[in-house]
Amino acid sequence: MTVSPDPEARTFRAEIRQLLHILVHSLYTDREIFLRELISNASDALNRLQFLMLTEREVRDPDLELAIRIKGDPETRTLTISDSGLGMLRDELIENLGTIAHSGAAAFLQSLQEGQKVSDLIGQFGVGFYSVFMVAEEVRVTSLSYRPDAAAYTWVATGGDDYTVEPAERAERGTTLQIKLKEDAKEFAELWRLRDVVHKHSDFVSYPIYLGDESQAANRQTALWREASHKITDEAANDFYKQLTLDFDPPLARIHLNTDAPVQISALLFIPAKPDRGLFSLRKETGLKLYSRKILIQEYAKDLLPNYLRFIEGVVESEDVPLSVSRETAQTSRVMERIKNALTHKVIDSLKELAAKQADNYTKFWKAYGLFLKEGLATDPQARERLTPLLRFHSSQPGGDESLASLADYAGRMRPEQRAIYYILGDDVRSVAHSPHLDYFRKEKLEVLCLVDPLDSFMLAGLQSYEGYPLKSVDDPALELPRPAAEEDQAEAVPSGEFDALVARFKEQLGDRIADVRATDRLVDNALRLVSPDTSRGHEMDRVRRMLEKDFTVPQKVVELNRHHPLIKNLAGRVASGDNPELVNTVIEQLYESALLVEGLLPNPASMVGRIQKLMEEATRR
Repeated sequence: MTVSPDPEARTFRAEIRQLLHILVHSLYTDREIFLRELISNASDALNRLQFLMLTEREVRDPDLELAIRIKGDPETRTLTISDSGLGMLRDELIENLGTIAHSGAAAFLQSLQEGQKVSDLIGQFGVGFYSVFMVAEEVRVTSLSYRPDAAAYTWVATGGDDYTVEPAERAERGTTLQIKLKEDAKEFAELWRLRDVVHKHSDFVSYPIYLGDESQAANRQTALWREASHKITDEAANDFYKQLTLDFDPPLARIHLNTDAPVQISALLFIPAKPDRGLFSLRKETGLKLYSRKILIQEYAKDLLPNYLRFIEGVVESEDVPLSVSRETAQTSRVMERIKNALTHKVIDSLKELAAKQADNYTKFWKAYGLFLKEGLATDPQARERLTPLLRFHSSQPGGDESLASLADYAGRMRPEQRAIYYILGDDVRSVAHSPHLDYFRKEKLEVLCLVDPLDSFMLAGLQSYEGYPLKSVDDPALELPRPAAEEDQAEAVPSGEFDALVARFKEQLGDRIADVRATDRLVDNALRLVSPDTSRGHEMDRVRRMLEKDFTVPQKVVELNRHHPLIKNLAGRVASGDNPELVNTVIEQLYESALLVEGLLPNPASMVGRIQKLMEEATRR
């Protein structure tokens, strides 16, 4: 074949010239994506050839291996990338490399003007090939089409305004890019660097990628998530998880999804054994790896699962994600929304199955990730119905501080006349066990769920009822309770006159710190409790405000007194006799602050120390 000595010079379109200028002069850390884009283009060419060979009989080099070969020469700063794919004719070289992205380039430039980063835009608008100019002084693309009568041509550009096309000599079908690397990009001629990029971005390309003179492919090719579930062994899955995360503890569970409707999805997801990422974790952010046609298009895809499932690790692939949308950042689209819905449903269903079939493992999951699900219930109204069955709570029933109960468990144990699910808020299970609000419920053997996480107050905004039963707090003074199973003899109550005087002393001593003082029949073992004057659910946020607000003010509460309790009777007697009024006032203060402490509302518990010491001195005086 005779090669013309005079290459044909051509000029890029205006938008491409602007684009090349930006890429040539842009400096940022993720330049390695150029190699991912070129491998992706080579894979596309091989895919198209493989499909064409199903129908075309006349194909050049039909027995040639479908592969990608990458070779670097550090001494000459050259990088060569070859494929045995479709190849291109002269006019196709001009169209594909000189003008194909003119509309995409315009959109790319518009996005830059709107303030988006260059590194976030590569691949979104069909400009992936041009990313090579981030590292290249010169690019030579030599291609020979699959057509038997085709001639080879070379396309040459340096990142300026012009490019050339000239006849070339090439023996085999396919395309070769010969890249003269910039001085500050010479690392991409090193074998170790090429291997690193291939493993990170293109490990699961369907065709072998050979590096240097190696005869063994550098990429794994087989995407585990594409396999049928029954073919994936625990050993293979755990090994994949370890390579993905560098977490050497096996995951609590894995979730596998292969579906073609409503969109094509292959996914292999994992629940780590613990929520915190270790120091050496490969996964520094939340988000799933998103692939399209085995090409990594997003390292941390945060929009594939709702935020409350951000602890999930794994890989998602969908051929329905349009490559024109992104190879760098998947933009919002209908396809992405459908993928998110499908993955969310699969994860929730898998958690329900785990709870039903492996209760011990689900308990481990809940202790590690329960707060995430509570967050979802508090923040996502659409998630409430599907998350509610996954909730677990400590319970006031024997062993409730060790075992966990679902709302279904609770409902199954309710007394026939019970019309509500009862709960109590507190700081921890053991302190809640001493709450005066539980007196009546202990006596009547009514189960109460113990909500002891700070997030529970937020969660309750999204958890109003279950199976028609409203959730009611045991500290609600307006709570309608079942009639006592049997009346028991009670100690004699403080006479009305003495009690009224005691109420007056409480009001005088506590002043505007409280809303009211009154008797209650809800107390059995305790002398006093505090309830909100407002029966709405707003008061449940009081303990959260104490933790978050620097200048927290204790809310006004109603003081309810047990007229049958010895302490209240003794205190009323002292008020009636006028004996040691200072001691009476000290006891009232201590009772009030002790109740605040139990409620988790006392700003400074250390303030009680001096008062307790005085009471001890009084008690031990002869």
